[in-house]
Amino acid sequence: MPTIFSKIVNREIPAEIVFQDDRVTAFKDINPLAPVHILIVPNIEIPTADDIRPEHEATLGHLFVVAQQVARQMGIGESGYRLIVNCKGDGGQEVFHLHMHLLGGRKL
Repeated sequence: MPTIFSKIVNREIPAEIVFQDDRVTAFKDINPLAPVHILIVPNIEIPTADDIRPEHEATLGHLFVVAQQVARQMGIGESGYRLIVNCKGDGGQEVFHLHMHLLGGRKL
């Protein structure tokens, strides 16, 4: 069953997408914890960080490249930002589609 993030990637449900290419999609979080709160997801479904396999390496490295690009696009590249990946329930993961939170726009 597709995750809510897969549905956003495939544009089946609305989201404010700020970046998308063939490997990664970045969109604004609907419940932001900072002035800038972007979720960056691989376009393929990887449930958790514990499910990462060697064949995911290029895509996951691309997440960081996109995070840097989006941070600059959102005007927080110079001031700084935080990147967070939660893993499973006890790690705070709520949607089981690997994703990175990009937070900034204030002192964290």
